[in-house]
Amino acid sequence: MSEEHLRFMESALKEAEKGLSEGGIPIGAVLVKDGVIIGRGHNRRIQEGSSILHAEIDCLQKAGRLKAADYQKCVIYTTLSPCDMCAGAILLYKIPVVVVGENENFKGPEEYLQSRGVTLVNLNSDKCKQFMKGFIAKKPGLWSEDIGV
Repeated sequence: MSEEHLRFMESALKEAEKGLSEGGIPIGAVLVKDGVIIGRGHNRRIQEGSSILHAEIDCLQKAGRLKAADYQKCVIYTTLSPCDMCAGAILLYKIPVVVVGENENFKGPEEYLQSRGVTLVNLNSDKCKQFMKGFIAKKPGLWSEDIGV
């Protein structure tokens, strides 16, 4: 596990903590281009009354409009495996690398992303696992709503 991956995942975790402190679902993401964070986001579905503001979507939105070539030089870090919607955005913008904190609490279409040429790195982070597991135990209704169950 590279130091760079750990450093950027720590930034994604800070976003997840921010989301939780706002009363939301604790998932965070950062978009990195050339070793620099250009977008940060966290799940804001509850806070904004939104059906789509997952961490990855919030992160992409906050990165602003980029050229297609810019997205293709990015890595997106997310504390939890991306869902179908977020995976679709990753594919749409041709982000070549996704680094996930963990996929035990939720596993999105990782194989599909890989089949479409995306490199997926799972850090299998105990910190990410425990953080999400604790939230799910405390607020199973919000969690079910977030993942469409």
